[in-house]
Amino acid sequence: MAQRQIAIFVLGPSALATAQRIKAAVGGLIHGPDGLTGCDKHFEKAAQAIAHAFRFSHAVIGVCAAGILIRAIAPRLKSKVQDAPVVAVAEDGSSVVPLTGGHFGANDLARRIADATSGHAAITTASDVVFGESLDEPTGAFLANRQDHKSAAAARLRGEPVTQEVTIHKSEGGPHHLVYHPYVLTVGIGCERGTDPAEVKLLLDETLSRHNIAPESVFQYGSIDLKEDEPAINQFGNVFYFSVDQLKVQAPRLASPSAVVEQEVGVPGVAEAAALALAGPNGKLIVPKVKSKRATIAIAQAASPDDLAHPEGRSRGVVSLVGIGPGGSSLMTPNVDFELWHASEWVGYTLYLDLIEHLRSDQTRHDFPLGDEEKRCRHAIDLAKQGKQVALVCSGDPAIFAMAALVYELIDREPCRIAVEVHPGVSAFQMASARAGAMIGHDFCCISLSDLLTPWETIVRRVTAAAQGDFVISFYNPRSLKRTDQIVKAFDILRPHRNPDTPVVLASNLGRPEENVRIIRFEDFRAEDVDMLTLVMVGSSQSKAIVRGDGKTYAYTPRGYAKKMEPL
Repeated sequence: MAQRQIAIFVLGPSALATAQRIKAAVGGLIHGPDGLTGCDKHFEKAAQAIAHAFRFSHAVIGVCAAGILIRAIAPRLKSKVQDAPVVAVAEDGSSVVPLTGGHFGANDLARRIADATSGHAAITTASDVVFGESLDEPTGAFLANRQDHKSAAAARLRGEPVTQEVTIHKSEGGPHHLVYHPYVLTVGIGCERGTDPAEVKLLLDETLSRHNIAPESVFQYGSIDLKEDEPAINQFGNVFYFSVDQLKVQAPRLASPSAVVEQEVGVPGVAEAAALALAGPNGKLIVPKVKSKRATIAIAQAASPDDLAHPEGRSRGVVSLVGIGPGGSSLMTPNVDFELWHASEWVGYTLYLDLIEHLRSDQTRHDFPLGDEEKRCRHAIDLAKQGKQVALVCSGDPAIFAMAALVYELIDREPCRIAVEVHPGVSAFQMASARAGAMIGHDFCCISLSDLLTPWETIVRRVTAAAQGDFVISFYNPRSLKRTDQIVKAFDILRPHRNPDTPVVLASNLGRPEENVRIIRFEDFRAEDVDMLTLVMVGSSQSKAIVRGDGKTYAYTPRGYAKKMEPL
């Protein structure tokens, strides 16, 4: 029931006036090409931006030719029950054509747009055309026997009666009998610390079955905020947590209050109170507290699905550490892409947030300067404590010389109930190796030369061990304005263990327009050629540089397959 975000795409200034009328009527953000004023968001490539919005189930409105939209989304089309709404609108607003998702909002969206632009909504869905509604487009309900909806629609078009039953109880239905389960039920859960999730799941399943309640009607779950980190409760989606004071308000409505529970947590019942708090003031308890060995549940029914739209409780806060890779968004993993879209807050160093600004829709930015790493992490944690979904944005991989370890260090010192997730990204050393050829084809290590947090003596020991161990070594933070000689000392340590022709990769601004990758000889290295944004990768004694037919130099580190190769 979560409302879809709406993305309105224009390709030029002539479409802006219509796009602005659409935005005023249905909401959303206007996306236009770089440099076009009057847009909320900008993109470099239209097809890529449209596909991105469609992939994450935004409602896509294109003030452009339908073919542009079709070609952009074609590789991502799945089925009529999964595809997001896509609507094509003529630049003058005269024609409005739903392309996909007609049964899931596109037809209604097209009508609303046509009203705003004084255009014509070209609805082609048979039941919409004849009856003005689609049988498989329930509002706030789940169609239980979807397999029968085509037969029911055909029967209705033939003039035969079709029953549409709306119930929270299980019902078979059939070709002339469609069953809709409204999203109106809430489940409150209480349990002992460490309860097996399977016990709670079994208790719920048995309770629903005993009362012949359709699981599809259960929309929200709730508990006391002391349980925010309880796996037995968090196994369910759409969980909201309430403070003791919020649950106390429900005390007069409880069917089975407990003095023992009140003494333990400050409220006479968790399961019933949470279920009622979610169902709203007009809701009612339909299944009073049911117990298992270590858990309790209760079920309440809201007066309508709309009463569940804005629960007073809060979701469990999450800090998702996302690695956006070394540069452009094309290097991000799909998983990171999804987490950025799903988050409500973006926290990070301003440069990193700027790199992904074109992906932001309604997320709130929280910018920090370079050097405020602890403040950055604490702010992300504080937002999560408020129930926010936070993306803590890191370059490269969040667990490699980035914020993941610091977040865990902070919650280790000051425990809290938020969730922490780490979503890996492409690190600079991986990208540098790939650009150069295959430098990390054998054993390798990464060493930061910054002594701001690590004593120089420790760094020296690590460089020495890596040199003696014949690792390919990637040096991060090789030089800064104040720290100019560490990279020189590192090369002095390596010199007895590397020959003059050992390939060295100097890579900076990877994945960005200013990208620069060079391969030089160990003996030709000069410290003044690198800065804080350069990654320096030194090969092992086995690494080689080769010049191919295109005249370019490549470097690789053999894995040892030569011993097994057939003679040339």
